[in-house]
Amino acid sequence: MKPLIVANWKMNPQTEKEAKQLFDSIKKGVKDIKTAEVVICPPSVYLASDKGGISLGGQNCHWEEKGAYTGEISALMLKDLGADYVILGHSERRKYFKETDEEINKKIKKAVEVGLKVILCIGESAEEWKQDKKSQVLKSQLENGLDKVTKDGMKNISIAYEPIWAIGTGDSCSVDETMKSVLFIRQTLTNIYNREIADKTRILYGGSVNGENSGPYIKEALANGLLVGGASLKADEFIKIVKSAT
Repeated sequence: MKPLIVANWKMNPQTEKEAKQLFDSIKKGVKDIKTAEVVICPPSVYLASDKGGISLGGQNCHWEEKGAYTGEISALMLKDLGADYVILGHSERRKYFKETDEEINKKIKKAVEVGLKVILCIGESAEEWKQDKKSQVLKSQLENGLDKVTKDGMKNISIAYEPIWAIGTGDSCSVDETMKSVLFIRQTLTNIYNREIADKTRILYGGSVNGENSGPYIKEALANGLLVGGASLKADEFIKIVKSAT
């Protein structure tokens, strides 16, 4: 399977002009790369239909298609704006907006239902890591987040392992520890579904990824892609990351 390289722009940049310049620069830099799939996830207000060979994604969605949910955006709206993917369960959503596994699960099922591909984020906090609870946390987030998600639905779901202590800190997870986490996630998916589904599910790494450390996560840690935060706001750096995956 092709590596999946996802840019999560979070609440950046501050103007549509900057967003278009960044998007165009990335599009130009990766246009000849056929061995990786690139997804840009800007704030939803910057989503556009002129993708130019790059997939677009949302950073969140609601579990209802419409209704009195002020400030929310539905999966159908993302789809209509040209999005192919949506990031769900990101640690910042869990931390700042108190999203629960139950809410994330409802979002996943709705997104898959309307035809979006889901990137489900899971990961342990620094405290959980120090207390050796990583496996417990990952298992719980997977089992609850994927509750009643069918085997067929799993065809459109990727898992992003993002240790919370590594996000935006510059302290990336080691290749060896990432590999252990990838293997644990795959084994957990085997237990929930079966080996075939586990083997076909793309598992990404995210957490202080940059152009210098990105390659080994794909080539040595057995990750099937990367979820990139801050480095995706620098076109040259993100292009370098994409190239490192091929």
